Amino acid sequence: MSAEAVMELANVSRTYGQGEATVFALRNVSLRVLSGEFVSIVGPSGSGKSTMLGLLGCLDVPTSGTITVCGKEITALGDAERTAVRGRTIGFVFQQFHLIPHLDAAGNVETALLYRGYKPAERRDRALTALQQVGLLPRADHRPVQLSGGEQQRVALARALVTEPRILLGDEPTGALDTKNAAMVMELFANLRSPERAVILVTHDPGVAAAADRKISMLDGEIVADERKAVV
Repeated sequence: MSAEAVMELANVSRTYGQGEATVFALRNVSLRVLSGEFVSIVGPSGSGKSTMLGLLGCLDVPTSGTITVCGKEITALGDAERTAVRGRTIGFVFQQFHLIPHLDAAGNVETALLYRGYKPAERRDRALTALQQVGLLPRADHRPVQLSGGEQQRVALARALVTEPRILLGDEPTGALDTKNAAMVMELFANLRSPERAVILVTHDPGVAAAADRKISMLDGEIVADERKAVV
């Protein structure tokens, strides 16, 4: 069975301002990401990465063009409908961990499930399963202050995974980590894609970008290269 497209951008542009003051953050960008892919989007400051991240995460809509997420076109949806699509299909991991200081690791992961109708025991079971996926089950009862930076990012990753997203979207997910922890987190990302899930990382770091199987390079609001690693 062929892989399914989980994210499609078709001739997408995003502009700011009007008339002669119009600035193109993205210009006629088309991109198709399949389930099972591990994709990086890389480029220097001002290349359009942040705008692309907002569109991929259904946080924003394009000025023109269409975006389809898991077969549903979201371009014309209102904020509430887009939020629902985002909640069902996308898990986010950011450079900053955004953990709640007074909650332990399991409690932080559970926050992603609070409004999904699960009973407390089921939330806890799902949180522990997600922590096990990232190798942190023994630290489930530790608060963020008791965890290293790498461990905190893995808690954040578990929080993104616990909703079982079709797309795992990372925004500079290793930016706050040292080299050793960054390598560990990148290995986790690679292992967390599946036949049902794609992993997309947005980064300025060429080393992080090179770890993915497919590297999208951006410059001045356009995709200038789309490279795939050769299958050995």
